[in-house]
Amino acid sequence: MTRLPETSPVGVPAVFLDRDGTLIEERHYLSDPEGVVLLPGVTTALLRLREAGFRLVLVTNQSGVGRGYFTLADVDRVHARLQEDLLSAGVSLDQIYVAPEAPDQQGRGRKPSPQLLFDARDELGLDLARSYMVGDKMVDLECGWNAGVARSILVRTGYGAKVETQGDERLDRALVTDDLNEAVRWILGSAKKG
Repeated sequence: MTRLPETSPVGVPAVFLDRDGTLIEERHYLSDPEGVVLLPGVTTALLRLREAGFRLVLVTNQSGVGRGYFTLADVDRVHARLQEDLLSAGVSLDQIYVAPEAPDQQGRGRKPSPQLLFDARDELGLDLARSYMVGDKMVDLECGWNAGVARSILVRTGYGAKVETQGDERLDRALVTDDLNEAVRWILGSAKKG
């Protein structure tokens, strides 16, 4: 397996991951840790990325907080459960970034803003130009493009299949895959060529 260098003067690569519909089953305004269900193959895909030297960073909009449906403490409990489930398979996320604002509220990091990716770059020493964004919505893809990642990837899990059928011309700039496993195969193949 190709292994990327651990350190580099320009930083290490990362895969930025949306949460709902990308790593776990889509749940409308998930606030209960019992609702965390990993999508098939997610742990294997993340392990392959980790073995290849990628940092794994979760970036999620959680407008349910801004709308008053649940609290940031609820989000933290959901993320603790997600990390538990991943750790039981031998992998973990390097960092989790949450944008709690509702769409009509002022905030600095709600996707498609690239701010949380910039925060991760600065905090984790990442090279965005060698990194990837994977998600199931256009805001995920736009976030990656706005941050200057190597490629934004739409997965057909979650809302992705519906997004693909909406005829948005911007999808021409993205890679579309069935799921995270297929996205990871492409990422690793691309990294090997680079």
